[in-house]
Amino acid sequence: MNLMQIREIQPKDNQRMAEIVREVIVEMGAPKTGTAYEDNALDNLFKTYDKERAVYFVLEVNGEVVGGGGIAHLQNEDESICELQKMYFLNTIRGKGFGMKMMEKCLDAARSFGFKKCYIETMPYMTDAQKLYKKAGFHYIDKPMGNTGHYSCPVWMLKEM
Repeated sequence: MNLMQIREIQPKDNQRMAEIVREVIVEMGAPKTGTAYEDNALDNLFKTYDKERAVYFVLEVNGEVVGGGGIAHLQNEDESICELQKMYFLNTIRGKGFGMKMMEKCLDAARSFGFKKCYIETMPYMTDAQKLYKKAGFHYIDKPMGNTGHYSCPVWMLKEM
């Protein structure tokens, strides 16, 4: 039986989440530059999300951190727009419904923070992720928003909340 828990990140989770994000990016064949792989914030997600209107959650299965996702204001955009950030899961747990549970948790937090829209960027070949986003109500948009620094991510999506 899988004991699943979604909880806020703690300092002890920083290293494991950085490893997971980088491992998944490499596994998916995404470039290391212009993606979350090289984000300075990646090595200290606890500190990065320890601010108003931001939160990062980790997914534990049987006591092991296996993924995560976060919400924060989308830089250089209206205060009503947030971004679903750094949502990555190990291959061993994908396709089991955990992604939707994490997204629901993140979007609930976004609503509680007063955000009205949520933005996300991804890669064209991450089709399973795009199916999940569409199922959650995201739609494709024609150009990037804000200033994420992820110039290698050419698929942009937005959700009205």
